[in-house]
Amino acid sequence: MRDEEIKDHLISTDSEFRKLMEQHHSYDEQLDKLTRKPFLSEEERLVETVLKKKKLALKDQMQARILRAQMTTRGH
Repeated sequence: MRDEEIKDHLISTDSEFRKLMEQHHSYDEQLDKLTRKPFLSEEERLVETVLKKKKLALKDQMQARILRAQMTTRGH
């Protein structure tokens, strides 16, 4: 299975993966709001940095789940 197929499968069968996806999307939306601002305060820049780190951590967790699922489907 390709990554996208596995991702779709996990979304439909793994509630924890779905929660990770939802949180990732939420962080993405918050970052989008910040990037549309012409100027960020010091606090907003800090929030932006924290959101980027959290979003990346979630992406790593999702990728690990995808890799585990690939190993399972390949019989390893």
